[in-house]
Amino acid sequence: MTSGAASGTADTDRMRFGTETFYAAIGRAFMAMCAFVPVLWLIELINWATADTLASDGGIRSRDITGLDGVVLAPFLHASFAHVAANSVPLLLLGTFVLAGQFKRFLVITAFIAVISGMSVWLFGPANTVTVGASGVIFGYLGYLLVRGIVERRWWSLGVSLLVGLLYGWQLTGVLPGDPHVSWQGHLGGFLAGVVAAILFRQRRPRKAKKAADTATDTTAGALGAPTITLPTPDKTLELPNA
Repeated sequence: MTSGAASGTADTDRMRFGTETFYAAIGRAFMAMCAFVPVLWLIELINWATADTLASDGGIRSRDITGLDGVVLAPFLHASFAHVAANSVPLLLLGTFVLAGQFKRFLVITAFIAVISGMSVWLFGPANTVTVGASGVIFGYLGYLLVRGIVERRWWSLGVSLLVGLLYGWQLTGVLPGDPHVSWQGHLGGFLAGVVAAILFRQRRPRKAKKAADTATDTTAGALGAPTITLPTPDKTLELPNA
């Protein structure tokens, strides 16, 4: 008789690097992100056609209760086509690696990062500004992927951590104060949220059965003549004139 632990082990084996299931998961995640990124371009096109009305109305207004809805809306909005272009490639690449794990977990991680990043801007961003952009989520994905390999201790996750570190590690300077038009508060909040998410939502290894219990079961079963049974156990900030 085999418990659910064996099933979890089988799922882990199928997702091991180099397997057909592994490559299929990466492919599906990449296609999903390729379908999502154009949506951001379409939203920016509408924003451009309406003279930045979407960004102005849907962005995060620091410490203004009327701008609190921007915590949810801001990651879908951008200040310009150049802004959305700068976010498209890292969002596509990092999002693919996060999504390849599991769809439900991806949604939870993304929501967690977006809320923490957005609230960091709302609480600590400059007054009389509107902040939009997906880079807070991107920095969250970066933090998540860098730490996930260490937390989960899987070769695949460690490899992704190394790759992401080589490609985007230099961008960690974006979590520090610098350009007044770049929301470092959102970057830092998103990155820290990603680190925490890697710990909270990590994929746990299935627990192995204790050898002592197996040995005791085998001995008892043999003595009774019965069959042996095994029991495994960068965001853009739009400045507004002062009221």
